Amino acid sequence: MTTGTFARLVSGRRSKWIVLALWIVVLVFAGGLAGKLGSVEKNDNASWLPGGAEATQVADLQKQFSPDDIVPAILVYERLGGITPADQQKAAADAKAIAAVPGVTGEVVGPIPSQDKEALQVIAPIKVDADGWDKIAGVVDQIKTISGTGENGLTVHLTGPAGVAADSASAFEGIDGTLLYTTLIVVAVILLVTYRSPVLWLLPIITAGVALTTAQAVIYLLAKNAGLVVNAQSAGILTVLVFGAGTDYALLLVARYREELRRHADRHEAMMFALHRAGPAIIASAATVAIGMSCLMLAEVNSTSGLGPVAALGIVVGLLAMMSLLPALLVICGRWLFWPVRPRFGTPEPSATGFWSRVGTRIARRPRTVWVTTSVVLGAMALGLLQLNANGLSQEDSFTSEQPSVAGLEVLARHFPAGQGQPVVVIANEAQQSAVRTAFAGVPGISEVSDPVTKNGLVQFEGTLQSAPDSPAAEDTVLAVRDAVHPIPGADAKVGGMTAMMYDINEANKHDNRLIIPLVLLVVLVILGILLRSLVAPLILIATVVLSFAAALGVSALIFRHVFGFAGEDTSFPLFVFVFLVALGIDYNIFLMTRVREEAREHGTRRGALIGLAATGGVITSAGIVLAGTFAALGSLPLVAFAEIGFAVAFGVLLDTLVVRSVLVTALNLDIGRWMWWPSRLTHQDPSVNAPISPAPATLTHQHD
Repeated sequence: MTTGTFARLVSGRRSKWIVLALWIVVLVFAGGLAGKLGSVEKNDNASWLPGGAEATQVADLQKQFSPDDIVPAILVYERLGGITPADQQKAAADAKAIAAVPGVTGEVVGPIPSQDKEALQVIAPIKVDADGWDKIAGVVDQIKTISGTGENGLTVHLTGPAGVAADSASAFEGIDGTLLYTTLIVVAVILLVTYRSPVLWLLPIITAGVALTTAQAVIYLLAKNAGLVVNAQSAGILTVLVFGAGTDYALLLVARYREELRRHADRHEAMMFALHRAGPAIIASAATVAIGMSCLMLAEVNSTSGLGPVAALGIVVGLLAMMSLLPALLVICGRWLFWPVRPRFGTPEPSATGFWSRVGTRIARRPRTVWVTTSVVLGAMALGLLQLNANGLSQEDSFTSEQPSVAGLEVLARHFPAGQGQPVVVIANEAQQSAVRTAFAGVPGISEVSDPVTKNGLVQFEGTLQSAPDSPAAEDTVLAVRDAVHPIPGADAKVGGMTAMMYDINEANKHDNRLIIPLVLLVVLVILGILLRSLVAPLILIATVVLSFAAALGVSALIFRHVFGFAGEDTSFPLFVFVFLVALGIDYNIFLMTRVREEAREHGTRRGALIGLAATGGVITSAGIVLAGTFAALGSLPLVAFAEIGFAVAFGVLLDTLVVRSVLVTALNLDIGRWMWWPSRLTHQDPSVNAPISPAPATLTHQHD
């Protein structure tokens, strides 16, 4: 089906009602399914780990020793000056009561006194089955109720993996609702300012809401019946993507529809031309985003690879809604939607003499000076990359606010071996258990090794780290353990545990950065080449994309370090920011350059560049502000990783729309001229080679046949 045929079907006098009816039917069925998405989310360790990593293999082998994940909750009782007998009795009574809490399994260990006699610890193993990660916070709350927080100089802290997991669950609690409502408010305010209409803004919001509900329903069905992996991270980002990208497409379509309403007396005909003209750019933009997101499926980290299809499906559903439901609603409602500034037939297009038209005139005076200066400034901003520390975040540095479990870890580290409760796990063949234990216990940084546990021909040891389990020193110890046990003949020893998991995740993220970033660039380059039918333009645009990304990352790194005081960035940070900035930011390249190419056929590249900027500058700016606002909503979550992604993408999008697309790319178009389209026919047929540059965008007011 061609764009023209589709446009006639969607905007027809009768067919528009059929389109509306079909979407109502879809919404009725999708509404009930979308609410069940949370029930199929997988937030256990396996859904976040690299599939083939050694720590993942150990986690799988551990199921032979215990069929369920066991997560220890550690209670730390501290009295500066010395623990009293009453403190000892309280801790013992708490341990006995905790053993009866549903979800606590096995032996509750303790109270164990510290060497300095100022602290006690009680370790309670919590059973976490396939669906138990969402319930762990409830078990932790019951333990906290039993222990209290202490009194009369005794303080009690709950920490360990279970405490950290409970705090993380609290941070993710309501993530979908928080992001949805924050995003709705941001988008609504920006659309109100953009359209200056009390009604028009509702239609993109309604359409985006329908798209999100439909996408959630489709993803729920695939997760339940086809093995699609969804977790809290991908479900939250889905909301931001559908609203952000979907609203971008709506802005472009509405802007073109408003243009055509000034050229056509019949609103159905105006919508048909708007869809026919803007449709290819919107489809190409969505295809770029969807394919770019799909590249994430090649990631080693399961949480990253799972985000790929979830994000791609959200973009595709958002595209379908914005290309069918929104046009039908706009045509059904009519011109009054634009009140108080209704686009009447025959009136001039305001953008012809608007802000971006004036900007284009100034750029045209010295385009080479403009693009060289802009490039130098962006390059200087990119120097902030020297401050980037994307080597992972410790548990202490992972939250934007102080968390009880983190405070407990600090108390635990003052009185006990820092790695207690989060051991290094070694699993090997039972026949070589003596050699493995000797090698394991001899590694510097391991304070003690447990007795062996054997099953099915395998043996399991647990070693206590002397360093904090999320510290670089602990990672070095894990690597030393691997170096010590791997060479043992016949042992087939594997090393895992929490520290090993964190190390393997970080290494997998670095691998994913090296693989997926170039792949996404290649995908974008190919799509731009096909769309623009040029080799030069895509290469230049890709260069601006890389420069824009580097500048955004550089400035973000400086702000994270010196304004927000963040300790560093997650290892997945560069990849996520790159994919979101490039895959979504390329929309603005496509919006601008397809319009420039359209106008260049009639007026030449140089004048076409000015017409394209005047016609699309406003909508690109509005779209960028909406997308930046939706990603900034991630900052509402108390997690450093989300706050950093949200800020970097929001800043990068604003930089992209206000400077790179509108100023840098326009200046390059003007300076390079017809050679931008080499080797297409426009290179040879460009009538503006020797013509003076005039900003008057005549095509903005011409009548289409």
